[in-house]
Amino acid sequence: MRAQFVISEIGIGLRRNLTMTIAVVISVALSLSLAGAALLLRDQVDSMQKYWDGRVEVSVFFCAKDDMTNKQYPNCASGPATQSQMDAVSAQLEKTGLIQHIYPQSPAQQLTEYNQEYGKSSLASYVNLDAFGGALRLKLKDPRQYVAVTELVNGQPGVAYAEDQSELLKPLFKLLNGAQVVALVVMAIMLSVTLLLIVNTVRVSAFSRKRETGIMRLVGASNYYVQLPFIAEAAFAALVGAILASGMLALGKYLLIDRFLRSQIKLINFIGWNPVFQVMPLMLVLGVGMAAIAAFLTLRKYLKV
Repeated sequence: MRAQFVISEIGIGLRRNLTMTIAVVISVALSLSLAGAALLLRDQVDSMQKYWDGRVEVSVFFCAKDDMTNKQYPNCASGPATQSQMDAVSAQLEKTGLIQHIYPQSPAQQLTEYNQEYGKSSLASYVNLDAFGGALRLKLKDPRQYVAVTELVNGQPGVAYAEDQSELLKPLFKLLNGAQVVALVVMAIMLSVTLLLIVNTVRVSAFSRKRETGIMRLVGASNYYVQLPFIAEAAFAALVGAILASGMLALGKYLLIDRFLRSQIKLINFIGWNPVFQVMPLMLVLGVGMAAIAAFLTLRKYLKV
């Protein structure tokens, strides 16, 4: 009998404040979908960093004839790298025990590679063999040791500079980390708005049923029994919003990642469905818990007879 009464009170409250309940559902759905997106973005960044950290290669570029007057490469002021200097660098690298394989590139091979990639550029006709001094492509036994290898080679006679592929990916990781921060900030704002909306909805609901709750107190109903319908209303609205947010997150992952980005960008190892399924229960708990706690604290202040 008591359970039926509580359920009927929940239904009455939802019908009386239908517009505000819908607003709570939409606000919860938007804020939780942003929260889930921020968590998935964090997982995506971590996955990409682990993926590329295991595939980083180091490239060593030797001094070319054109580098003699280039102030960016002070090590090349004495002239282009000689074969003995290149052999000395290769021997030093092999002694470290960090190199799995060395792939040498001649200036002619570098020019051919440049023309394949930038042959349509207006500057391609001005680039000749004098712009290249040869290079070494290094595959490391432990890709995480790329910093040690780069520091070892830089400054050696005949070496213009050494770089690792991680430098090319840093702007992308900075962009993704910035997007994650923006998503978290927007999520925090949306959660704050949602909490205020829940508080206001509970206040209006409690005020509209002040007479009924007064009668319940007079016949000996406990605080828990009086507050339960209001808390359940807020939790139900948040539950619906969390379910909608889970659906939005799954739909976004399917349309944006699986159907579009995965086929367009081959270099990124995109996350699968497991992180999505792990985030969904957290969204449900966060939504229902947030609404229930906000309703409980509001009722302690405003539901007094």
